[in-house]
Amino acid sequence: MKLNVRRDDIDFGTNILEVKVPKELRNKCATGLDYIDTTLGGHGFTPSMVTMFTGTPGAGKTTMMLIMADSLAKQGKLVVFNTAEESLHQVKMVVERLGLKNGFMVGQETHTPTLLEKCDAIRNKRGNKNKQFVLIVDSLQCMEDGQYSYINSRTPERVLQQITEWAKTHYTMAMIVGQVNKGGQMSGTNKLKHMVDAMLHLDVERKDKDLEGCRTLEAFKNRFGGCGVTFFLSLNDRGFEEVARVSAHGV
Repeated sequence: MKLNVRRDDIDFGTNILEVKVPKELRNKCATGLDYIDTTLGGHGFTPSMVTMFTGTPGAGKTTMMLIMADSLAKQGKLVVFNTAEESLHQVKMVVERLGLKNGFMVGQETHTPTLLEKCDAIRNKRGNKNKQFVLIVDSLQCMEDGQYSYINSRTPERVLQQITEWAKTHYTMAMIVGQVNKGGQMSGTNKLKHMVDAMLHLDVERKDKDLEGCRTLEAFKNRFGGCGVTFFLSLNDRGFEEVARVSAHGV
């Protein structure tokens, strides 16, 4: 499947004041979770936004993505959670443990072109075309790009490029879980961080004794909003609860 980034019909050299922003891009998509929406600048996602969500092993990345998927589904968004790491039975057991009741679509597809084709089929169903669509992929490093029968160091970059082009073309939102290595760096090439619109990171607090064991959530990058707020969250059987927040701007 060949994907092409949407190229607006705007002549090179056009005065920026004459450029019209499509209405689809102005309809912000709040998750309904304050710790995510605030981290993303206060209004959640922007249509066509591609966000990388990294975190240390065991921090709760999958748990947070499932909670977000459920919250978005509650607001009537079309949400697909694609697991490339765990089985759907494992995902279902986590959903039951968390008590998530709103229901969202799930899949277990590792072939990226096929995944995007299946998402398009859902988007194009009668009654779905005017709904905001969110794709969650867990995780990037387990996806295949469809060009090679094996995964190598450049595969995540090619997969991310395919998903990014798809999201920009259809004004959809994509949240992609990225694995980090023992040194805390995201697995893959350095180009990955430059390809996405936003980067959120979930970690386990180890420095502050009063907050030790809490999860920290912060944005390292956000092209559509501000950064600078760090959330300290406790993690229990029902999900995350805010313990404290720290702003770089003193708010």
